Amino acid sequence: MSIGIALMGLLVGFLVGLTGVGGAALLTPVLIMVGVNPSIAVGTDLFYNSFTKFFGVIQHWRQKTINFKLVKYLAIGSVPSAAAAIFILQLFNSTFHNQDQIIKHSLGFILIFVAISTLIKTFFDNKLKPNRWQLKPLEQKRGLTIFLGALFGFIVGLTSIGSGSLFALAMMFLFRMTGSELVGTDIAHAFFLVTVAGLLHASTGSVDYMLAGNLLIGSIPGVLVGSTLSAKVPTKPLRTVIAAIIIFSGIKLIV
Repeated sequence: MSIGIALMGLLVGFLVGLTGVGGAALLTPVLIMVGVNPSIAVGTDLFYNSFTKFFGVIQHWRQKTINFKLVKYLAIGSVPSAAAAIFILQLFNSTFHNQDQIIKHSLGFILIFVAISTLIKTFFDNKLKPNRWQLKPLEQKRGLTIFLGALFGFIVGLTSIGSGSLFALAMMFLFRMTGSELVGTDIAHAFFLVTVAGLLHASTGSVDYMLAGNLLIGSIPGVLVGSTLSAKVPTKPLRTVIAAIIIFSGIKLIV
């Protein structure tokens, strides 16, 4: 057991529970910066994330706050798309041997985008008025939902980032849902997506199981403590600071 990795998991889990900011956006760049190979960082984060999402799915299933039809349409697009991204990564690695460079640059740009989406969600979540897309029934938005699933699923397969933040932002703009239903649906879909992507990365040897285990040892209590304190601590300033840190991490990975 590595105490340092467990403490890193504890800190990330605590911040996720406290602010709701996606754990992958915090964890993956940190793993790369401390010397973990980019492909291992992405694969391990996806594998580790499937366990953390599983507990969230159980809780939201009990609370009946999951829109399973929306989860199905998103997954129809996202799961094959994530698989395609992983296949393309392997293809580039065997042909051009530049997999890690692709991951680092893609990760940098997506981190910046995720940070901006986090700021939008933080400051405009309660100010958005219903738009024409929100007023349409889900069946009329099936094609768009599958397309968004495919677009963001590819990003998740490539970088491990966005299974929560990007999909949550899209759902916030396109669907009329309560806050708890949005979170529950987002977590349920993310569980299916990161589990499949994590297993595919594992099949290519891109998962460090010991690293994932050490992260889980720290992150599970961290999430529980952070979630408990989230109602007592003003999270907007914290989210803003974390978004700024994520932007800085993204720029550092690009340059």
